[in-house]
Amino acid sequence: MENNSPVTDSIMMKSSSIRSMSSNRSRASGGGSVREVNLGEFGSKPVRYGSQGADSEGYGTSQKEISDEDSRVVYLNDPERTNEKFEFSVNSIRTAKYSIVTFLPRNLFEQFHRVAYIYFLVIAILNQLPMLAVFGRGASILPLAFVLLVTAIKDAYEDYRRHRSDRIENNRLALVLLDGQFQEKKWKEIKVGEIIKLSSSGTIPCDMVLLSTSDPTGVAYIQTINLDGESNLKTRYAKQETQMKMPEKDSISGMIKCEKPNRNIYGFHANMEIDGKRVSLGPSNIILRGCELKNTSWAIGVAVYAGRETKAMLNNSGAPSKRSRLETRMNREIIILSFFLVALCTLVSICAGVWLRHHKDELNTIPFYRKLDFSEDEIEDYNYYGWGLEMVFTFLMSVIVYQIMIPISLYISMELVRVGQAYFMIQDNRMYDETSKSRFQCRALNINEDLGQIKYVFSDKTGTLTENKMEFQCASIWGVDYGSGKSDPQEVAGCSVQDGQVLRPKTKVKVDPVLLNISKNGKHSDEGKHVHDFFLALAACNTIVPLAVETSDPAMKLVDYQGESPDEQALVYAAAAYGFMLIERTSGHIVIDVQGERQRFNVLGLHEFDSDRKRMSVILGCPDNTVKVFVKGADTTMFGIIDKSLSLNVVRATELHLHSYSSMGLRTLVVGMREMSASEFEEWQSSYEAANTAVIGRAALLRKVAGNVEKNLTILGASGIEDKLQEGVPEAIESLRVAGIKVWVLTGDKQETAISIGYSSKLLTNSMTQIVINNKSKESCKRSLEAGLTRCKSLSPHNAEENIGAGASAIALIIDGTSLVYVLDGELEELLFQLASYCSVVLCCRVAPLQKAGIVALIKNRTDDMTLAIGDGANDVSMIQMADVGIGISGQEGRQAVMASDFAMGQFRFLVPLLLVHGHWNYQRMGYMILYNFYRNAILVFVLFWYALFTAFTLTTALTDWSSMLYSIIYTAVPTIVVGILDKDLSRVTLMKYPQLYGPGQRQESYNKKLFWVTMIDTLWQSIVAFFVPVLAYWESEIDISSIGDLWTLAVVILVNVHLAMDVIRWSWITHAAIWGSIAATFICVIAIDSLAFLPGYWAIFHAAGEAKFWFCLLSITIAALAPRFVVKAYIRHARPRDIQIAREGEKFRNLRDSQTAEIEMNPIVDPPRR
Repeated sequence: MENNSPVTDSIMMKSSSIRSMSSNRSRASGGGSVREVNLGEFGSKPVRYGSQGADSEGYGTSQKEISDEDSRVVYLNDPERTNEKFEFSVNSIRTAKYSIVTFLPRNLFEQFHRVAYIYFLVIAILNQLPMLAVFGRGASILPLAFVLLVTAIKDAYEDYRRHRSDRIENNRLALVLLDGQFQEKKWKEIKVGEIIKLSSSGTIPCDMVLLSTSDPTGVAYIQTINLDGESNLKTRYAKQETQMKMPEKDSISGMIKCEKPNRNIYGFHANMEIDGKRVSLGPSNIILRGCELKNTSWAIGVAVYAGRETKAMLNNSGAPSKRSRLETRMNREIIILSFFLVALCTLVSICAGVWLRHHKDELNTIPFYRKLDFSEDEIEDYNYYGWGLEMVFTFLMSVIVYQIMIPISLYISMELVRVGQAYFMIQDNRMYDETSKSRFQCRALNINEDLGQIKYVFSDKTGTLTENKMEFQCASIWGVDYGSGKSDPQEVAGCSVQDGQVLRPKTKVKVDPVLLNISKNGKHSDEGKHVHDFFLALAACNTIVPLAVETSDPAMKLVDYQGESPDEQALVYAAAAYGFMLIERTSGHIVIDVQGERQRFNVLGLHEFDSDRKRMSVILGCPDNTVKVFVKGADTTMFGIIDKSLSLNVVRATELHLHSYSSMGLRTLVVGMREMSASEFEEWQSSYEAANTAVIGRAALLRKVAGNVEKNLTILGASGIEDKLQEGVPEAIESLRVAGIKVWVLTGDKQETAISIGYSSKLLTNSMTQIVINNKSKESCKRSLEAGLTRCKSLSPHNAEENIGAGASAIALIIDGTSLVYVLDGELEELLFQLASYCSVVLCCRVAPLQKAGIVALIKNRTDDMTLAIGDGANDVSMIQMADVGIGISGQEGRQAVMASDFAMGQFRFLVPLLLVHGHWNYQRMGYMILYNFYRNAILVFVLFWYALFTAFTLTTALTDWSSMLYSIIYTAVPTIVVGILDKDLSRVTLMKYPQLYGPGQRQESYNKKLFWVTMIDTLWQSIVAFFVPVLAYWESEIDISSIGDLWTLAVVILVNVHLAMDVIRWSWITHAAIWGSIAATFICVIAIDSLAFLPGYWAIFHAAGEAKFWFCLLSITIAALAPRFVVKAYIRHARPRDIQIAREGEKFRNLRDSQTAEIEMNPIVDPPRR
């Protein structure tokens, strides 16, 4: 096994000769605290990384020399010289927004970005002017001051936590090279150019270029979970030019010329000059702040970016701020109310001017409008400015009096309601994922109600609809199909035994008995040799690192295959089950247990997978003294590099099997190999050396080197891997479709695979007409779109908007990424939109991340419909941020999608209760709460307006100053917040059973123009009753103004709370306490205010309440004001019921929650007209 031929020895000698000129790279991954399997001391040979090494385009490589303008120069171990020309950022960070000095002005500035706050500030200022003072000066400031204070306290507390976190972070200690030895230094004092030493499990204090590690080949394992959310370990490498240097003993000097700080965490471009040599640096040579060193004893690096210039800090910004659609529409009504307020004030000022002109000769003596004050010996002039200026003052005073027409309390009420709604969503155990032990996350509090109005759902497939846990299902080897249903599979794990120590793969795999028998016993047959090469390729051609996990049995260890790709993990586990078990991987060799015999393969070169080649290859020095190239990749690229003349029949059979696998919904890979001669290896080696040391165009040269070796392959076969659907996905998609939500699936998979998943997930049905668009040019794409549109019109003769609803249109559009390239350039977008409007399902295959965002934008820019995007990977981030609502799945592909999302959850099926239950509740509650707040404030304004008609338009008010101010804060605020959080118009069971009940949110039934104007008309009627019943009851009586003012105060408070009680569906003790408690609190406050002798209206409530007439007025006002509302509600419920009302009656009388047979006839779901 250890004897190499002269050819192999020659290759190995030449391979080792370029160690100093290339990084020893191993794109291995690992995790946890387990240790790497080590079964012997074999000499490591450095692996050559080809197309995606340090500077691949996949990591954002620049194709040109770094210019002086776009670069910074860092001198190794010389921070003074490094910072001499430019003072680079120190390593202190600050995430806090405020300081003690800036908090007050900056916080107020941010709060006053809300225009309504400026409006109320102006009102408060006007009320401070003597000629305009209507309320007490202190009382007028109270509402705005209260809102500002609550928000400021919240912001201060959040910023205090940020300050505390910053202080802890900045005072952490790191080992920095000072005076020839490593000494502790606070993070905040680290400077660019200093050399830093890290220990295992230590956190990286700044962005550093690796100089050396404890691994002889310069490999370091980094966990980036704090940066990108991925728990798998990444490998980073020190250059060989610096790996052998020990900073404590050897004098290190050199220069790094790198790009200026930027946010690209996957890109880094630099050159390093050391010992007279110039070497290039890439993303695999830099370790970033916030990451942790794992499975590596120590690592040494030089700081290149510090503090706020580190990539982590430059990326320290949340997802784009999104604004609720309901709040946006609410602004329209606030503008209407503002115009109405201006009109009301104008009317009052004009009437006041007319009255002043008519009574100009009586102003000195008229009892209720005296120009002069005769109460003192010296007559005092009231500064009458003439009827013109008095009209202006009256206008401004009326703005002050009627200010609550614009509800300042609505904003803070909405925030509190959203917090309450978010709490109940987070605590919902039906959205708790047992697998990942994760709860629902509400990352954006300002768009809860948008969840109830979604019309389009854009979903990723892999990891979102599927589990992203790959299982090896079948294989085509040398034209023979194994495992695709021909025989009963059995679960096997495989094992390796040496010196009594048993190693067993962590995961079992279903294997084909026939193929298993051939792999074990058919060594000497041609069929067995092909099977041997196929599984050897699966075990070797990957970047998997085997890690041993201790078990309760000391004689047995489990091997956990760690890697960044779930596909690779599935293939390596499958190879182990068939007797080809990967035991050890270093940067220079791998050890594979082949049917019980451990064999060492020298890794002479490795070309990683990249998005251009769509394949990867490994060059192995085999135990039989041969050098072989194993390649695996997508069929679209593999068949182009296979020598079909060698095995044409095998190629054709493999193609048929691939089509069959794709139709079954399996992910496929093609495997090939060829032997290399010594001359071919030498040619590859020299080409690689030249490409690897190139400064300009390095990535392109490395891809060219890979292309030269990946050719003329002999096909070995193909694999089929199943990515299983998540639990409940078909039922979830069916529920969404019945709810009138259009589901679009955007995936990077092949069309056949995507269609198969579409059928299994019930996205596609056999009754659907499929329109498939696969085109290679813009012209043909246009023709296909036009033909599809014509076909849709013939199948659906009515308007698209009227045709789609609850599955009415059985048309599915399937389009690939190549066609989308031509569609999304602008000219054909409208055609695609028109075609998609006729379709209930759209399936996009082979799409790139930016194309996903482009498809979402296509709908957002052309309709008012709400869009939701859901995905689990970094490639879904742009789509998630583009949609109105973005949801991240915390799955197998890291947490980038979660970190960019508005909401996060563990499973796709949770989307159904999120939208159909919580979304429905949130929208219904918030829509009602906004209308109720408009009504609650407007009724008081109308009462004050009617009073002005009877007081010569002088804007005196019967209500006390404090009652006016407390009306929106204490008297009526709590009930609306409680109802907005707790009320449920329908039960969860009903909403889940009848998805059609989601339709009202899409049709905006809980908040629209019609409801707004009906609410205002009802408000007008109730204000007339509330004002004129006491006026008529006390006409020609001697009741004083304070007493009747208290009556109006109590009447309005009782009225608005009983009004709210009429609309509550689900009562709880909290709701009872809030509504009836608010009425009681109002009585207590009015009594307390009237008990203070220094305030106007002293003892007024006691005089008024002593008469039966007072209580009769309260009762008659409540009945008369609410009677029309009660009658209309009863009529609509019985004569013209909506879906929600029908379902509610069903719950009440037929006990739908326990009945399995009850049915409800719902109204059809029809799209609203396009705008």
